Amino acid sequence: MSTSSVSKGCFVFKPSAKKKKRTLTLEDYFADGCEDAENSETRFKLCQDLWDKIKTDTEVLQDELNRKILDSLLDFTRKCSSTHQHSNWASQMRASEIPTAALVLGVNVPDHDMTFQSLSDLLQQSVTPHVVSVQAKECGALKHLMKRVLERMMGTVVAVDDEEEEEPEQLSAQLHKRVHCSLGTLCDWYNTKTRKSNTGTPGKKRSSAVRDEQQQPPVVIIFKDLEAFNSKVLQDFILICSRYIERLPLMFIFGIATSPSTIQHMLPHSVSSLLCIELFQSLSCTQHLATVIDKFILTPQFPFKLSSKVMQVLISIFLYHDFSVKNFIKGVQLALLEHFHSQPLSVLCCKKKEALLNVMQLSHSNLERIRQLLSFKRYVEKQDPQEQDSLLKDDTHLKEVCQKLIKGLHKYHKNYYPILRCLHTLTSSLPRYPLGKQIRELHLICLEKNVWENEDYQSAMKLLKMLAKDELIILLQRCAEILEPTLLEMNESRRSKKLSPFEVLRNEVLEFIDSLVKSHLSPPDSQTLNEVSYYSSSATVRRHINATPRTSIQAALSSPYYYLQNDSLKTEDGSVSNAAPDICIAYKLHLECGRLINLYDWLEAYATVVSAAEGNSPDSDNFGKVDEVKHARFIRAVSELEFLGFIKSTKQKTDHVARLTWGGC
Repeated sequence: MSTSSVSKGCFVFKPSAKKKKRTLTLEDYFADGCEDAENSETRFKLCQDLWDKIKTDTEVLQDELNRKILDSLLDFTRKCSSTHQHSNWASQMRASEIPTAALVLGVNVPDHDMTFQSLSDLLQQSVTPHVVSVQAKECGALKHLMKRVLERMMGTVVAVDDEEEEEPEQLSAQLHKRVHCSLGTLCDWYNTKTRKSNTGTPGKKRSSAVRDEQQQPPVVIIFKDLEAFNSKVLQDFILICSRYIERLPLMFIFGIATSPSTIQHMLPHSVSSLLCIELFQSLSCTQHLATVIDKFILTPQFPFKLSSKVMQVLISIFLYHDFSVKNFIKGVQLALLEHFHSQPLSVLCCKKKEALLNVMQLSHSNLERIRQLLSFKRYVEKQDPQEQDSLLKDDTHLKEVCQKLIKGLHKYHKNYYPILRCLHTLTSSLPRYPLGKQIRELHLICLEKNVWENEDYQSAMKLLKMLAKDELIILLQRCAEILEPTLLEMNESRRSKKLSPFEVLRNEVLEFIDSLVKSHLSPPDSQTLNEVSYYSSSATVRRHINATPRTSIQAALSSPYYYLQNDSLKTEDGSVSNAAPDICIAYKLHLECGRLINLYDWLEAYATVVSAAEGNSPDSDNFGKVDEVKHARFIRAVSELEFLGFIKSTKQKTDHVARLTWGGC
């Protein structure tokens, strides 16, 4: 009996409901590899709450900082739109000028997307529904720029001539929906849209201004990265648009990262004269960063804190790499996640009332972790022997003491930031800025050591004692707004005293401020249990944010087991296993060569290693023999190494390649 029909059959085995794989949640990923999983759920909730708060506050802050520039752009758009509708457009705009807003955003390119998104949303909500954004990377040629503008404006497929030739049989169902790629098509579509909106709005009569603005809303095209556009493509597009300006109320917004002079460099006078350009300057990225630091770092309302080293890493990346506030906030979020994932005691990194409750719920293992903290060990050493014994052995007593220490830590933060702002107010206007021009600089000094022991602090106090009366009064009035309760107490104590000369009074005020600094600006390391709130692993932040691709690639090629987790690739002496991928074998062999590598010798060595991996006997005739498959695999490995930048072809010897890197991982 033949069984061919059975063997060719398809049999379905439905998995039981019990074996159905559960979808992993964010909390599952957080708990995986989490230090001390017993309170991971609480830590995840605290981390997520702080993460959401950062995200929400960042969006609100971004809107507040960009409100002025966005309102100005909206007014400009409305003004140009009303000018088009209520006057002779051709004469008003001098024949064929297109209203253009040159928006200078600065070199912090990663932050631009958020600004353009907010601008686009506001325009669509209050001015016009016809807004499109384009980027240089998707508009390499004029036809591509036209295609992107029309497709995003009209919401349909736009046909380009060469695409129709290349794809005659594809997308047959959509061919009848395609439209021709030209601004004439956009004009016809716009007229149809505005005609529909005019006839389809029954009800009460609106005022003429509102009615006209709704009848002919402008067509806004946003060029996100003007510098990256091909100047020839941009020139041709502007020339074409200028011929349709009487039929289509076009408006451009240029996103500029460098300088407004970019427009002059990219566009000749014959083209730039077709634009009616108005300049808009956004808030500088350094001012934006100062506001973000003030909102998230220099506040007792945010329980999570950064150590001086982590702060320095994030600020250095900002100042020397990208000027991106968005990436700075991502760095803070990364530190937040790492802190709650790796520190079991981060369960106490929350608001005071919640932290006091969590202290009483700490397990014995977590109490032992508290006893191992350096700050707590220093605290124990200052106690008498009986108290030391209770702290090290009595868990109940330790919880009570920890509650007092948590209260002290929150009180420290409550006093630290007002005194920091007061000191910055007094010293930020001094000659040569002895304690820094920005408050973040003073904050970093205070995080590292006692600021009053700094020579710059001593020189700043001397300069303050030399200030004139009017200057000092202005500074003290600013400090009074920050330290109003404390200064009121000081003034009440002085009312009973007789008036003294100005120099004596000035010295007394500065001595009082000096005492406040010494009382409340001690570094966080001096506070017991500071580890529950402060994240200090700067190396982790640097590795994740400021990565070194070459080091990662070398690590992967030298130790493939680290990434692939295949036991056959594991080696003890650091050498590469014979079973490693071809590129790893070729990379390891190239490390043994000099500046020039003979390709034939390299191929023979590779074939020998691969033959051993295939299990061939060294005594066999085929061992180390180069066949077509090995040859092809070797060529691919060499090509990949060349693509990664480890080797390059050389004209010195045609059968050699030049090595470009030195030193393994």
